Amino acid sequence: MKSIKFFIWLILVLLGTNLQAQVSPKSGIWRGVFTIFNGQESPFNFELNGSTVFLLNGSERFELKNVSQKGDSLFIPVDIYDAVLSAKIESPTVLSGRFKKLNTANPDAGISFKAESGRKYRFFENPVSAEVSLNGKWDVIVGNGPNGGNKTVGVFEQSGSKLTGTILSTTGDYRFFEGTVKGDEFFLSAFSGSSPSLIKGKISGDNLTGEIIGVRGVTAIKGTRNAEAALPDAYSLTKVKEGTKFDFSLPDAFSGKLVSLKDEKYKGKAVIVTILGSWCPNCIDEASFLAPWYKANRNRGVEIIGLSFERKNDPAFAKTRLETLKKRFGIDYDILFAGVADKKQVSSVLPALSDFLSFPTTILVDREGNVSKIHTGYTGPATGKYYEEFVKEFNKDVNELLGSGQSKSTHNQSGK
Repeated sequence: MKSIKFFIWLILVLLGTNLQAQVSPKSGIWRGVFTIFNGQESPFNFELNGSTVFLLNGSERFELKNVSQKGDSLFIPVDIYDAVLSAKIESPTVLSGRFKKLNTANPDAGISFKAESGRKYRFFENPVSAEVSLNGKWDVIVGNGPNGGNKTVGVFEQSGSKLTGTILSTTGDYRFFEGTVKGDEFFLSAFSGSSPSLIKGKISGDNLTGEIIGVRGVTAIKGTRNAEAALPDAYSLTKVKEGTKFDFSLPDAFSGKLVSLKDEKYKGKAVIVTILGSWCPNCIDEASFLAPWYKANRNRGVEIIGLSFERKNDPAFAKTRLETLKKRFGIDYDILFAGVADKKQVSSVLPALSDFLSFPTTILVDREGNVSKIHTGYTGPATGKYYEEFVKEFNKDVNELLGSGQSKSTHNQSGK
């Protein structure tokens, strides 16, 4: 009799343990907080819906699929950046875990975070009213380098105390930030799968001071309100050396077959060559534009070639990372593996280029194989009207390469 009672007790204990392990997190909006450099807290918001998570930054909803649960652990793959959010399910409304980049030299590295469901605010649940405005355009100096720091442009929208915006630089934009103005202080954060970041500071009249805080350090910023703030022309920074011919011969990232601009496939066509890396957020923004744009325009006599420079000089590693990029955006154009992500490597592979500055860099080649224009960096959707202007200019340039000039020759020039 005692043995029967013991087995019944044991079964109940095991069932209880199993039931406890299968507690699942609630669906809906969550607020997470990363602990970054020097103990600073960088908040982020996300929506959990079954096996899908959306990272929320301003108007951006960055989709992460294949979310899974094993016992009391939740795994949110960030496949596009070769990373994962791993969390312990403390309760249906509380998660605690780490954000880890995979295939790194230190597999134990990661950024700790905690998250609570039902918290829809970003920084403060009941913020003090804003006493100042960050709305508009700003000349922003980032850092204190030998030349006085990097000149960038801040573009912000403020409604009451709610704040969104980004920073534009010559190498690309900082993507979507969201936050709050509280009194004379401002707070902005972003996390769309690559790395969390935080911007905070104070506003005094038409001046701001603050800092950008990342995982590994802090960079000072200062700014001045300026409705005419602007960057150098993105088409003037990288050039083709005089007397040289732009060309390359590189292996297809998937088949290994050597590909060159001289190949029959590209003869007599306009070609868009983009220098990219699967690790690069601005390159991912560009791919999300180019992939549907190519589907809509390829029958007009235009091709796209991606030259990918990856974190490792390893074709097998590159193939895996680029397959993820290709699948996410439905990329049909050719992607070649060009080596490790390094400016010296770019110069070695593409000796005709001078002053290479940024991933991505986009090169427009006409039907005769001559470089027409080179665009340094990428102006992504976080920049609002600047993105719209870029798309308009891009389509105009391609139309001219094709000898068209008529937008009616394509039904989907925006890439949307």
